[in-house]
Amino acid sequence: MQLKIMPKKKRLSAGRAPLMLFLCQMISALEVPLDPKLLEDLVQPPTITQQSPKDYIIDPRENIVIQCEAKGKPPPSFSWTRNGTHFDIDKDPLVTMKPGSGTLIINIMSEGKAETYEGVYQCTARNERGAAISNNIVIRPSRSPLWTKEKLEPITLRNGQSLVLPCRPPIGLPPPIIFWMDNSFQRLPQSERVSQGLNGDLYFSNVLPEDTREDYICYARFNHTQTIQQKQPISVKVISVDELNDTIAANLSDTEFYGAKSHRQRPPAFLTPDGNTSRKEELRGNVLSLECIAEGLPTPIIYWIKEDGTLPINRTFYRNFKKTLQIVQVTEADSGNYQCIAKNALGAIHHTISVTVKAAPYWIIAPQNLVLSPEEDGALICRASGNPKPRISWLSNGVPIEIAPDDPSRKIDGDTIIFSKVQERSSAVYQCNASNEYGYLLANAFVNVLAEPPRILTSANTLYQVIANRPALLDCAFFGSPLPTIEWFKDAKGSALREDIYVLHENGTLEIPVAQKDSTGTYTCVARNKLGMAKNDVHLEIKDPTRIIKQPEYAVVQRGSTVSFECKVKHDHTLIPTVTWLKDHGELPSDGRFTVDKDHLVVADVSDDDGGTYTCVANTTLDNVSASAVLSVVDVPNPPFDLELTDQLDRSVQLSWTPGDDNNSPITKFIIEYEDAMHEPGLWHHQTEVPGTQTTAQLKLSPYVNYSFRVMAENNLGRSLPSEASEQYLTKAAEPDKNPTAVEGLGSEPDNLVITWKPLNGFESNGPGLQYKVSWRQKDGDDEWTSVVVANVSKYIVSGTPTFVPYLIKVQALNDAGFAPEPAVVMGHSGEDLPMVAPGNVRVNVVNSTLAEVHWDPVPLKSIRGHLQGYRIYYWKAQSSLTRNRRHLEKKILTFQGSKTHGMLPGLEPFSHYSLNVRVVNGKGEGPASADKVFSTPEGVPSAPSSLKIVNPTLDSLTLEWEPPSHPNGILTEYTLKYQPINSTHELGPLVDLKIPANKTRWTLKNLNFSTRYKFYFYAQTAAGSGSQITEEAITTVDEAMASRQVDIATQGWFIGLMCAVALLILILLIVCFIRRNKGGKYPVKEKEDAHADPEIQPMKEDDGTFGEYSDAEDHKPLKKGSRTPSDRTVKKEDSDDSLVDYGEGVNGQFNEDGSFIGQYSGKKEKEPAEGNESSEAPSPVNAMNSFV
Repeated sequence: MQLKIMPKKKRLSAGRAPLMLFLCQMISALEVPLDPKLLEDLVQPPTITQQSPKDYIIDPRENIVIQCEAKGKPPPSFSWTRNGTHFDIDKDPLVTMKPGSGTLIINIMSEGKAETYEGVYQCTARNERGAAISNNIVIRPSRSPLWTKEKLEPITLRNGQSLVLPCRPPIGLPPPIIFWMDNSFQRLPQSERVSQGLNGDLYFSNVLPEDTREDYICYARFNHTQTIQQKQPISVKVISVDELNDTIAANLSDTEFYGAKSHRQRPPAFLTPDGNTSRKEELRGNVLSLECIAEGLPTPIIYWIKEDGTLPINRTFYRNFKKTLQIVQVTEADSGNYQCIAKNALGAIHHTISVTVKAAPYWIIAPQNLVLSPEEDGALICRASGNPKPRISWLSNGVPIEIAPDDPSRKIDGDTIIFSKVQERSSAVYQCNASNEYGYLLANAFVNVLAEPPRILTSANTLYQVIANRPALLDCAFFGSPLPTIEWFKDAKGSALREDIYVLHENGTLEIPVAQKDSTGTYTCVARNKLGMAKNDVHLEIKDPTRIIKQPEYAVVQRGSTVSFECKVKHDHTLIPTVTWLKDHGELPSDGRFTVDKDHLVVADVSDDDGGTYTCVANTTLDNVSASAVLSVVDVPNPPFDLELTDQLDRSVQLSWTPGDDNNSPITKFIIEYEDAMHEPGLWHHQTEVPGTQTTAQLKLSPYVNYSFRVMAENNLGRSLPSEASEQYLTKAAEPDKNPTAVEGLGSEPDNLVITWKPLNGFESNGPGLQYKVSWRQKDGDDEWTSVVVANVSKYIVSGTPTFVPYLIKVQALNDAGFAPEPAVVMGHSGEDLPMVAPGNVRVNVVNSTLAEVHWDPVPLKSIRGHLQGYRIYYWKAQSSLTRNRRHLEKKILTFQGSKTHGMLPGLEPFSHYSLNVRVVNGKGEGPASADKVFSTPEGVPSAPSSLKIVNPTLDSLTLEWEPPSHPNGILTEYTLKYQPINSTHELGPLVDLKIPANKTRWTLKNLNFSTRYKFYFYAQTAAGSGSQITEEAITTVDEAMASRQVDIATQGWFIGLMCAVALLILILLIVCFIRRNKGGKYPVKEKEDAHADPEIQPMKEDDGTFGEYSDAEDHKPLKKGSRTPSDRTVKKEDSDDSLVDYGEGVNGQFNEDGSFIGQYSGKKEKEPAEGNESSEAPSPVNAMNSFV
């Protein structure tokens, strides 16, 4: 059971008034709900629920069923009237009433006729609370009469005349549907020229010979009885002018043949309707159909206008080739003048139809049932409209209210009945009848006066589950008469709800606009009226909302790739969500490429159809959320198509095309390529490019080329496939536009001239018969040009030329159409021969022990007999100044380009004898050599001694053995040996300098300290200076007696204490040194060396024979520079000879014109000896003491 819901809401006041609802108003009423339990107890007047139509056409072959169904409490009884008088069904054995209803069944199939039961029937449903009546139901049997027999004469008419074939079907009930067919039951074709009118006639605007036939048949279909009747066939014969003349020729003179009047064109004339104006009346809500059919030759066209307005757009339709205008759901506003216009080439006519729209009654306000409680007020309103305006009349329980029993609580005021302070006896069923000449409306509305205590219809303990922050609606459907008041309580509290956060609806529903977690609980609805009280508990639970915490994102992917959309959902733990994916708001395609797992949608092998909007929808039983993302599928463009060549000229053509789909990535440019099917079939060349917004291109062409074109589109993703090739276009032949390039003249032999060029390709030939005209003459002579025409080759050899003579050369292209423009003249030379003269006056200036400068005089140009390439110096070492019998070394070569007349010879060995000669070089080869020139290099500094060994160490002596330098570079004068001690802390002692005769290879040093490390520096000298040094380290042996005393002392207590103190002091010093070192300080020995600049104790630099700085390194190596002796105590010297490869061309050196080297020249130094490792022996206590001496 439910109350009639009103849209008003009532919010509790801020003054904390009780939350109550008063559903009482003057003319509002209760509608009795269809609640089964409630209906069992409540009495209710009858209500008609089903009835037959007002105009009821029956099939006379079937039983007649007149429906009348009604509801009420107690169940109503039924009675009928026929033609305004009581219809006693018990007296007619053919009439029965359906049990439990008022439906009549008249059995006419066994006996009886349908016409017997024609009439106007009305049903009445009655119980103790009143009586309801049905409409007046007019019963009529359907009729499908036969066509009256008639004799139809054949119709003969001339070609072009108009024709109307009448149908005139018999009058049936309901009216039949008309159509025209032939004997084969095929519908006759209709057109603007031939069509069927609304009355069923067949209209011909003009006839043609093909309209001749003997079976024009009009059919009438009666749908109600499913029967079809047919008219007698009509025969039509259309005679042409020629046939007509042949027919009447025998009876007419030669000048009286029938003319061609039937063929003459004529302006339109209306076949229907007649005259210039007509009238049409239609009822509101029906379909307005207006028709104009015209004849004429040529066939007229029909147009429609509304004179005083426009035709309604959405309700206007044209039928029957615009000969019929239809307006559906016609209203009074559609009244007015409508004009149809028939027009052909010879003129136009029009017809005006005046339309009037009338209206049967229709409801403005239909009366509604009233359920009132005693002493309440109410009203029944019956308001209708129509054209003309309908008359309103009232009935009470089926009796006109004027003669019905009087009720002091009611008052009639036109279309309204007002009730005041009703009582239970005021219950009744009232009928309102609104009628005019076009029809009537009948409505039943009861007034039911009830006195009922409150009842709550919502189920007890209903559980409501609501998402947080959303409205919560708690139902309290109720019924009572008088209308109860409603109060709500929460969690069994003693007072009614008084919070502003609640809204109470008039149907008893409690609304919490924004439900929160603390809204959870039990709510009690209490309904009260003066007859009693009812209550009901409902329960509310608040759930967390479902949220999408990771939404799918917009994606742009290339066709054929894979895309993934992510959708992560968070929800209330008591709810189970279902996640659904949609595409464009519909289901995903049933395709294996779409894969859905817990949080992802994956689309593999993406195609164009996959583009669109993808939506993730998360549903629970209480809410749903969604998030969408757009997928754009992009790819390289589709190929262009529809290539077309226009404006075809000898040297240009216009190409146009239609772009293919850009696949969602705009086309940036089009690339046009061409194929020369004549010269290079199958090979496509780049022609031009145009912007992506352009679909035409003006192309420049070359003569005598069979062109085909194709177009490719390009966007940001790449280039499309080529389009289909265009049609071929062969341009006319013309003379060549250009001459061969790369023309050269060089002799391959002393007596010839080889002329070469780069020939034109087939595309450049511009025509058939490509040849070349080769011309030449001596540059310095007065000879005329000598010319020869050769085939399409790239070389021509002129024989019998003088040696190395300059020639002027030109090569011109020609074909069958003519010559190319005059070619450019180039200079060449006939063949070269070897030079005849050697350079003279060769001079050598020795710069130092490794470098010499050579000068020579140039040879005469004529004797070169070719292009001067340069001069070439051959030089070699003859013998050493010390060893005269050494074999000759290999010759070395240096080439100096151009006309240079001097050059430098680097990398010579000191103290050596050299020989050299000079030759001139041209393109053919070398000329004769100059006379050999001999020169010697002075002494230089020697290399380091080849080895240094220290043998036979004793307590106070060391013996040194060495091998002389491998490259003395002069006469050795002496050796220099320098040495100094190194204590256990790697401090250097005083440096001792010793000179040793040059003839010695062994030397013993005596009076050295025992058990002491020494470092030795050793180098040789010549008159030119000191050579590179070699270094070595060695240790003298230990005195066994001292070692024994050391052991004895070490056992004494005082010595142990002293050593502990010394060790502590050493530890402190090491810590201090370590701290200072980390701060960038130096060891004490370094500070001393920096403070004393005595050259005897300063380290020497390798460059000038002095020692480098000696300081303690991070890895505690004893020396910064120098090397330790290898395991065999032998130091090998590394060669440092200068190489000519650094100076010459290839294997040989090469100089610039000014004598400087081509390429970078850098001298090589003797490599520094590698650093050695310090001894791994730990110093003894005695050594530690000695280090402080």
